[in-house]
Amino acid sequence: MTDRPQYGEYATPEEQRRLAGLPPMDAAPETPVIATPAVVEAPAAPKKPAGRPWDRILTIALLAYGVVNVFMTGMSYLNLPDLMNESMKILGIEGEFTNFEQARVWGTVAAIVLVIGWVLTAWLSMRRLRSGKITWWLPLVGAAVTMLVAAFCITVPMMGDPAFLTYVEGMSGR
Repeated sequence: MTDRPQYGEYATPEEQRRLAGLPPMDAAPETPVIATPAVVEAPAAPKKPAGRPWDRILTIALLAYGVVNVFMTGMSYLNLPDLMNESMKILGIEGEFTNFEQARVWGTVAAIVLVIGWVLTAWLSMRRLRSGKITWWLPLVGAAVTMLVAAFCITVPMMGDPAFLTYVEGMSGR
């Protein structure tokens, strides 16, 4: 018989100690085992940056105002031909807005730009707030950039309208 357990056999505690490189059981000094309650320390929670309540309130208020503005403006952009007619009346332009097909396409694009701009601004603002950085300015910059892109979108159909072009040509000839 060999010292090693064969397949299917279990090694005795003495064999396990010998294979682990420990002294035999009878050579090991008897040490009393004292049961002590295990003290488990919870890992320290990561410190959150000191927030500025005024910055958080102002940022959230600006984002809330922005979402209302995006909804109201986006709805009017989805009906851009009527908005263009009203704008032409306010400016004193003779005639009716007739570039309906481009107005529908570019009005929808402008509404989508508003939504994407607000979502991106809100996401960046929340990231900055969580990291403890000053954030109040980000909704203002996000609104300005988004409105510039949306203004370009609604300018395209206006510049293709014959009544508006006649008005512009008349203004340049004065």
